[in-house]
Order: sequence, then C-alpha cells, then structure tokens
Amino acid sequence: MLIDLKPRAQNPEVNELLAYAVIDDPEELERTTAEYGTQAALQLCGWEEDGLLLGLTGFEVTEDGSLDIRHIAVLPENRGKGYARGMILELVTSREPRYVVAETEDVIAADFYRSLGFMVYSLGENAAGIEMFRCVYEVEETEDEE
Repeated sequence: MLIDLKPRAQNPEVNELLAYAVIDDPEELERTTAEYGTQAALQLCGWEEDGLLLGLTGFEVTEDGSLDIRHIAVLPENRGKGYARGMILELVTSREPRYVVAETEDVIAADFYRSLGFMVYSLGENAAGIEMFRCVYEVEETEDEE
C-alpha cells in the first residue's frame, strides 16, 4: 500500500531508494530530497509491506489534471515483482488524473511504461546525446464521470 513519504524525505531508507531514481548522483540526490521536502506541489509516496519500504514514487499533479511521475524506484532485490506497476495503478485509482506522464532516458523504463499501456514518444537526444522518451497514459473515464 502507498504511504506518504514527504515527512520522511530526509530518512536514509527513503534516500537509498531515491538514489536509484537519480542515478546515484550525490548532488542530484541532495537537490531532489530538498525539493520533495520543501515544494508543496511535489508528492512522495512509498510502497510499504510489513513495515519494509520496497519502492517509492515522486510526482506532481498539475492544474491540467495530469499526474507527472518525476521519480520511481524499487529496491533491486524486489524488482520484477510488480511493485512499480502497483504504485502507478494505485496512483491512477486514488488520484484520478486525466493523464499520467513520465519522461525517461532509460529504454528499459520506456518499455516498462509501454507494457502498462503508455504511449511512448521519442523526444530526440538530450545535450549528452542520450535519447529521451515521453511516456503518456490517458486514463479512461468511467461511466460515472460522463
């Protein structure tokens, strides 16, 4: 189940997971941790089972109704077990966004999003020559919303 991690953004357990999402760059980790702790628009949630934090996702819900995933990570020993998928599905259910959007430079991550039904678009190469991808999932309206 997803829990709010914003109050624990400085916690070493949270930082360990966040480090996987920022490619273990200490300066980027410090900046990202500070952003989650200080920017009200940014949310940080974790997937916890039996008191153990297995994964986290950082996101922002925008005024146009989209949920922008900024970071997602699962402990290496728990990858491939559906935790990232579960976090995204729970966010879609609980937050009811119009769209879910993620950008990544990781081909494996782009394939993961594609497997969830996201449309994946190439954004071309960034300044470092790495291809970037924009992954977009349009949430279907239920009959109650129509």
